[in-house]
Amino acid sequence: MRKVSDLNIASNIPLPAPALMIHEIPRAERQEEFVAQSRQQIQEIIFHDDPRLLLVVGPCSIHDTRAGLEYAARLRELIDRVGDRIYIVMRCYFEKPRTTIGWKGLIMDPRLDGSDEITEGLRIARRFLAGVIELGVPTATELLDPITPQYIADLMCWSAIGARTTESQTHRQMASGLSMPVGFKNATTGAVEPAVNAIKAARCGQTFFGISGDGVASAVTTKGNPNCHLILRGGNARPNYFPENVAATERQLDRAGLDRSIVIDCSHGNSGKDPNRQPGVLSSLLAQRASGTASIVGAMLESNLQGGNQPFPQPPARLQYGCSITDACLDWETTRRIILAAAGK
Repeated sequence: MRKVSDLNIASNIPLPAPALMIHEIPRAERQEEFVAQSRQQIQEIIFHDDPRLLLVVGPCSIHDTRAGLEYAARLRELIDRVGDRIYIVMRCYFEKPRTTIGWKGLIMDPRLDGSDEITEGLRIARRFLAGVIELGVPTATELLDPITPQYIADLMCWSAIGARTTESQTHRQMASGLSMPVGFKNATTGAVEPAVNAIKAARCGQTFFGISGDGVASAVTTKGNPNCHLILRGGNARPNYFPENVAATERQLDRAGLDRSIVIDCSHGNSGKDPNRQPGVLSSLLAQRASGTASIVGAMLESNLQGGNQPFPQPPARLQYGCSITDACLDWETTRRIILAAAGK
């Protein structure tokens, strides 16, 4: 008899149930309260009940948790200085979408060697998030795999759905059940309509395949997530943060009956992936806000302890501390300077 199943499967290793991992690495009551308060404050900013600027800032991806926690501690000092004008949330990105192949993030490959120890990666991610929250820094991520939220979403304050997955029904359904505010990025082509449609879909109740806290395959039915909004990130080397782009996006949101709530990603297509252009994008959106464009509620920056990025893969022992192994980032001193300037400090 010829085999017809699992012809291309090399291994199939069960993961621990989400409930078991949450029990193993629990959130403290104070952490739970911090996450709830942070989500509420972000929601108020997105829907214009709080005039501060939402700023999602941090490494393109977390690959070294020691460097990541050092970055979080520095960010905590900035939060204390600018919190009256800017609400800072740290990028804690553990999953990286790849156009072809490459490192897929700390959860998938925590040892940076292709061993793909996913259970270890989930534990490391969960402990890292708890550490950042313990410092008093709100957390943000991009959710890529629809199973991941079961393991870490209770420690996330804000989430993005990326340009490659905004058009995915699976991710729209997932977002409909998430408990935190979610930003949908425009498509890689620069088209905004897919993100507008994604917001509409995610605000509705959905039923889809998922897993329970016990790790059992299940039919998940959601209520819909009312706290979804739009992220402009540029596309095809064309930025879309200029006033005319924002005005056109406002019209699209109006036609769809959605709130005029726009976060502008200062990196990716809006900077041509050149980190040195990010400060200019931030200056532009701040000027637009100052001129009365109330729809711009937030910004995103890719930033690390060291500027730029470094070649990868290479042996982890040879990696430069605090320097990105994915997209190039702003260095810390530049980040600090432009945030203080944005807050008028």
